Amino acid sequence: MKKWLIPVIVIAIIGFGIYNWAVGFNNTAVEYEANAKTAWSNVESSYQRRNDLIGNLVKTVQGAADFEKSTLTDVIEARAKATSTNIDASNLTAENMAQFQQAQSGLSGALSKLLVSVERYPELKANQNFLELQSQLEGTENRINIARDRFNEKVNIYDIHTSKFPGSLLAGWFGFEEMPRYKADAGSENAPDINFDF
Repeated sequence: MKKWLIPVIVIAIIGFGIYNWAVGFNNTAVEYEANAKTAWSNVESSYQRRNDLIGNLVKTVQGAADFEKSTLTDVIEARAKATSTNIDASNLTAENMAQFQQAQSGLSGALSKLLVSVERYPELKANQNFLELQSQLEGTENRINIARDRFNEKVNIYDIHTSKFPGSLLAGWFGFEEMPRYKADAGSENAPDINFDF
């Protein structure tokens, strides 16, 4: 056997090993990224369900002749803003996430104000359709929370895979960037100030 053949075989084996490692890293990162994007779609789907329920809730509340128009207007405007703020799963940036979260928080605040205002209207509190919608909204809020947590879990798996050495060396070459997580609303660590003075 010729002496020059041994180094060529060793280099070929090393090259093949590096190739397999790079392909394995890339394929796993693609899978984790796709899982995170699917989880984001589930977050948006949960918010869409809430938006649909809010539309029905507003229609039910509008039936109360003397219900506060400004409260309904706030909910309708916040819902319009929230439904117009969507993020393409391939464009999950921290800025886009913050904008989406701000719109959803605005809707949550307006909805909370609406539900507190309903306390002044016994006919609405006794309305079966309203009670059913309110119950569905509560369940949907739980779904939203679960979907956000699952999204963050998937993002965490992806980010760990693309950030740990030596995979972090390949992440830049293949265009894998850190994904933002869904964060708590600013000020959510403080207890809400609730005023029941009507």
